[in-house]
Amino acid sequence: MRALIATIFAVILLLTSSNAGAVQAVPLNAEQHTQLKRVSDYLDKIDTLQSGFLQISSTGETANGTILLSRPKHLRIEYDPPTPILIIANGKYLSYVDTELQQVNHILIDDTPAAFLLRDDFSFTEKNLTVTDFQRAANTIRVSVVKTSDPLAGELTLVVSENPMQLRKWSIVDAQGITTDITLLNPRFGAPIADDQFDANFLKFDLTR
Repeated sequence: MRALIATIFAVILLLTSSNAGAVQAVPLNAEQHTQLKRVSDYLDKIDTLQSGFLQISSTGETANGTILLSRPKHLRIEYDPPTPILIIANGKYLSYVDTELQQVNHILIDDTPAAFLLRDDFSFTEKNLTVTDFQRAANTIRVSVVKTSDPLAGELTLVVSENPMQLRKWSIVDAQGITTDITLLNPRFGAPIADDQFDANFLKFDLTR
């Protein structure tokens, strides 16, 4: 399972690259633009999220864990045993911690997909974001996006239910075509989260960047 999580972190690193490539935005009609704005407005209003999650890869590997989100700066993803992985964002950096090997790697949040949910003002129309797919069916909206400056690096898809609108799931397709689905389990939105939930004792780990 560590190999699967390491692969996901490698996808994050891929998304920081600067390889240019052509990208075609999906054409949207007026109604789809309206629905996309609804999703954008909903996501922008999320201040906190606490949830269990189920992670499934198209390679067949699975993992469970807990996610805490407090916009605009904080994220904690902790995997259940036996997966010894902790991912924390608490300001400037996103840190990937292997608690068994006692190693940690840091990269800028702004260079990761986490920045997509942690930004101050959420929008699908920002300059370096391209909407590549939009689907609405069975009370569910799916929106797929890529980094405009490097679309071949990976695609992120958000899945939101309607009536009431709620974030349910997201998926990442990496440059190798491997899909990783994160499904939220019993999510809670808007409840306060203590700041110390996003602290980590990195002093005992290898701090090499």
